[in-house]
Amino acid sequence: MAKTQYNAESITVLEGLEAVRKRPGMYIGSVGTKGLNHLIYEIVDNAVDEHLAGYCDQIWVTLETDGSCTVKDSGRGIPVEMHKKGVSAERVVLSTLHAGGKFDNDAYKTSGGLHGVGSSVVNALSVHMKVKIYKNGLIHYDAYERGIPTVDLEDGLLPTLGKTKATGTEINFLPDGEIFEKTYFKADWIKSRLHETAYLNPNLRITYVNKRRSEEETVVYHEPEGIVAYVKELNDGKDKMHDPIYFKGTVDKVEVEIALQFVDTFEENILGFCNNIFTQEGGTHLAGFKTRFTQMINSYAKELGILKEKDTNFTGADTRNGMTAVVAIKHPDPIFEGQTKTKLASADATKAVFSVAGEELERYFDRNLEVLKAVISCAEKSAKIRKAEEKAKTNMLSKSRFSFDSNGKLANCESRDVQKCEIFIVEGDSAGGSAKTARNRQFQAILPIRGKILNVEKASIDKVLANAEIKTMINTFGCGFSEGYGNDFDITKLRYDKIILMTDADVDGSHIDTLLLTFLYRFMPNLIYDGHVYIAMPPLFKVIPKRGAEQYLYDEKDLERYRKAHSGDFTLQRYKGLGEMDAEQLWETTLDPDRRVLKLVEIEDARMASEITEMLMGSEVAPRRKFIYEHADEAEIDA
Repeated sequence: MAKTQYNAESITVLEGLEAVRKRPGMYIGSVGTKGLNHLIYEIVDNAVDEHLAGYCDQIWVTLETDGSCTVKDSGRGIPVEMHKKGVSAERVVLSTLHAGGKFDNDAYKTSGGLHGVGSSVVNALSVHMKVKIYKNGLIHYDAYERGIPTVDLEDGLLPTLGKTKATGTEINFLPDGEIFEKTYFKADWIKSRLHETAYLNPNLRITYVNKRRSEEETVVYHEPEGIVAYVKELNDGKDKMHDPIYFKGTVDKVEVEIALQFVDTFEENILGFCNNIFTQEGGTHLAGFKTRFTQMINSYAKELGILKEKDTNFTGADTRNGMTAVVAIKHPDPIFEGQTKTKLASADATKAVFSVAGEELERYFDRNLEVLKAVISCAEKSAKIRKAEEKAKTNMLSKSRFSFDSNGKLANCESRDVQKCEIFIVEGDSAGGSAKTARNRQFQAILPIRGKILNVEKASIDKVLANAEIKTMINTFGCGFSEGYGNDFDITKLRYDKIILMTDADVDGSHIDTLLLTFLYRFMPNLIYDGHVYIAMPPLFKVIPKRGAEQYLYDEKDLERYRKAHSGDFTLQRYKGLGEMDAEQLWETTLDPDRRVLKLVEIEDARMASEITEMLMGSEVAPRRKFIYEHADEAEIDA
């Protein structure tokens, strides 16, 4: 084995914004649609920070016809004066990592942007960025290409375009196709995020404009009721048990604001925010709220004689089933886990929320005894259902605890190295047989399932756990599951790094994928959040030209492009199912890691994902019909 030298010459220093372009995932999470939309959020968050500082009451977000995005605010404007580095402060902010006003507590009391990298990261990952700063009666201008300035400074200061009475910052940027898999912003996700921001800032008006062809619209988001209106929207169409409860307070400079309401459903929906940033994975602020609420309900239940001395306490999940809550805090110096800020780690946030929630809820429940009794009745019902379902769960697990393959159909792989192992979920024995023959048995496992699995959105948990196909998947994956009343999920026990849904390239195959994804999202969501779930992309056609090489085409659009590009005659073979492919074809198109195409399943907006899953897969027909009508022109019909 040849030895390579490791010395001083092996050390590479990435200057300026090179590090961002080299490892974009470190800064924006991914280079997929989620990371792409994150560019807009970074710029919008800076504008929101101006609002929090008391200098901005309007933000405009525009999706332009050329694929770029423009974010404008009515704040103070990025400083343009000479910085000690010898150039305009704006140039330092937008072209230097860890530079910004968020490190100065005098400039920003609270802020969502903490690391000074947001706007400069957007700059680095954009084909171009154009900046206008309305300040001191003048319009200052700057421009960049992939993070590199293209405007000559005048004695270190920005050139001006004219005079103005306005103040604020306007940034236009075009994402770089060399970095991102796609450069088309997801409008629904952006609108949801902007509306969410308006709920959290009742004095802020956000105008969203979409100028893209066939999508033209203008929406103004302004929510004077704040998070109370947010809770009302989350519970729209549900049977409410009482009016929203709202309170706020401050402990050690940490401002706490909470709104909650119980509805007649057995699920909890608690959203946490810190400095307007949605903490998707929760954190210390939610831990403080949940702990204090559970303590209070158990204490009141005993005081009212609903829980006897011999009775066990309600669990946290019992006390929160039926609860919709928004917990928003403002922290002067929060600690997040990672640049994308998905989890809050500040220990003092636990203390602040615990204290404020305890004091305010005690005051409310003491004055509203009927509401308290209604909340405790929810916990009682939840406890009864939990105990019955725990029994069903125990029976299911005890029967299959030592049965790795409970249906006898799993063709496992030989390797036990989880990082290398992958499992294909295949529909039907025919496709399963082809896949077992085609696979690399060293690291690829095949699990055939029979037909369309149970729709878990409509079924009770005892029916879910009694379903043979679902039991087989739970046992095969090895990591357990989490749902509603407890959490037996342990991702460290996952046996496969990739779980790949491999179904036919037709409508039935898409339906099976949807049912499987619904199951994984509701019972094993961390598999999706941690990037373990994929959808295989088997070809729909094979073209055999009279001259030239054979080619696989993956959908109708591929076929249309092929017809336009090839004038000669060709034979077209359509695959109605995976079982029609021989082992060699299946390997080279769908299984071979060097040639296959996989779609990674990602969730950008957890609240929206939950709502859409409930709407499309639940029992209510009217909302589903309305959604289908509104999005019919976006559907891809399998001919």
